[in-house]
Amino acid sequence: MVEEAQQYGAAESDNLEEIVSGVILSYAHKNYLSLEDKRKLRSYIFASVRGLDVLQELIDDPSITEIMVNGPDNIFIEKKGAISQCEMGFDSPEKLDDLVQKIAAGANRIINEASPIVDARLADGSRVNIVLPPVSLCGPVITIRKFPPETMTIEKLIAYGSLTEEAAEFLRGLVIAGYNIFVSGGTGSGKTTFLNALSNFIPKDQRVITIEDSAELQLKSIPNLVSLEVRNSNVEGRNGISIRDLIKSSLRMRPDRIIVGEVRDAACIDMLQALNTGHSGMSTGHANSAADMLSRMETMTLLGADIPLPAVRRQIASAIDLIIQLGRFRDKSRKVVEITEVAGFENNEVLLNPLFRFVEEGEVDGKVIGTLKRTENELKYREKLASAGL
Repeated sequence: MVEEAQQYGAAESDNLEEIVSGVILSYAHKNYLSLEDKRKLRSYIFASVRGLDVLQELIDDPSITEIMVNGPDNIFIEKKGAISQCEMGFDSPEKLDDLVQKIAAGANRIINEASPIVDARLADGSRVNIVLPPVSLCGPVITIRKFPPETMTIEKLIAYGSLTEEAAEFLRGLVIAGYNIFVSGGTGSGKTTFLNALSNFIPKDQRVITIEDSAELQLKSIPNLVSLEVRNSNVEGRNGISIRDLIKSSLRMRPDRIIVGEVRDAACIDMLQALNTGHSGMSTGHANSAADMLSRMETMTLLGADIPLPAVRRQIASAIDLIIQLGRFRDKSRKVVEITEVAGFENNEVLLNPLFRFVEEGEVDGKVIGTLKRTENELKYREKLASAGL
């Protein structure tokens, strides 16, 4: 039946659903099928032709946040922060191979043995990473990070206990005033989600340029928004457009804000230079603390420019105003654990001024209890707040 339905793969979705229903009815006349079996078979066939095969059911489940495919027979999911294995699998290795090519083609990417790693996104905005043999020894590996169907807001983060109203109001003023903010944290700590929430504070009359490897940001509240995405090199290794290229180009696009989805390589030097030339911006990066993020930025900058370390640190101290550190706790909750001001450069060191810190107060029924508390330190750099009338 799947092969018969696939003959109509070019049909519109509505027509294809009618065709699939017709195929099932004709089959049911010869073989008894219950109503529930018909529904399952209809969903399976449609997913095989138009969807993501056996993964479509997982994609449609809003409670699943991550899907991990380790070859045709090993599928894992993350639900409510816990990872478990699914009983389902692909009918054959060829089915998985077809799905890999389908995902890559849908995102205008090329993946094969010569180029076995690709980052892409699905139609719903989910982020996808694919690794093929011979790099992967267990067959094609697909990792899908799903995002909430609704854009995250600061109000929701407050309701979830991720930060306090006091901290949210503090950050609102800094975003409006154009402070350069860096959101750091470990894998799965919610950096992109938090950056989306912060973007809601950006004044609506500003022009915002977003730059990403694979578009994930959902800045729906910005009318004058330009989204730029990296283009991978072709099979000859040419015509690639990197994060560095996009940052340089964005400076000629009259930006009020430049938002780099994530800094992970030598593009750090270009981002710092952009922020040091009068542009406001935000970005994210992987680190275990605010101090670790500074160290990583130093390393990434040195990858892109052969300049003395004190000069690198001076660039960082001048470009970044605030670091927001996120953490993922043992109860799988995600919280802001630190808000730190980058307070200047002195004695060849970047100075940090902690403004908020998460204080854990215990655990109740396996849930971490605590709050983000204001330190005794005051914000030192207030010029941008004054210029914004705040």
